[in-house]
Amino acid sequence: MKLAVVCASNQNRSMEAHKLLKEHGYDISSYGTGSKVRLPGPTITKPNIYDFGTPYDYMYEELSKQNAELYTKMGVLDMLDRNRNIKHAPEKFQMNRDEFDLIFTCEERVFDAACDDIINREHFTSKPVHIINVDIIDNREQAAIGGQLILGLAQIVTKADDLDQSVDDILNDYERETNAKLLHTVAFY
Repeated sequence: MKLAVVCASNQNRSMEAHKLLKEHGYDISSYGTGSKVRLPGPTITKPNIYDFGTPYDYMYEELSKQNAELYTKMGVLDMLDRNRNIKHAPEKFQMNRDEFDLIFTCEERVFDAACDDIINREHFTSKPVHIINVDIIDNREQAAIGGQLILGLAQIVTKADDLDQSVDDILNDYERETNAKLLHTVAFY
């Protein structure tokens, strides 16, 4: 089963889940849906903004030169170090044309953007894709918790004999067990 996880900037939430899923042997890719990649800056009104495709190494080196003490304290350099050990650069979901069996998103606006993108693509295969949103607040602690929630859900969903028939029951049970707020839809390639 081919999986993807998507957040806004392909930095924190999607990369934490990507790391966990990869460690557990899943065929996983990760993406962002935002217009640019945004990282915390020296103030809340001055984020560091990069284009998708900018290597994590470049971001790490640039922010280390800007203010290594600040970005270490904020956890940004640790996050970028984790990311560069997983893949080369953040990728934009809307630029990818791979077909997935299951896509996890990390917040409702990302869920909406991923659904809109798939719905508006030219459809060639009519292959179904399940898109499941797990609401995750965008900070390191919640990303770690959310990554575990996505991993746990992936472990259940990928073992289903007939996902199309059992997905509603699986999601309802998982919401009840974890108190996670989930959204789900099926789209077609």
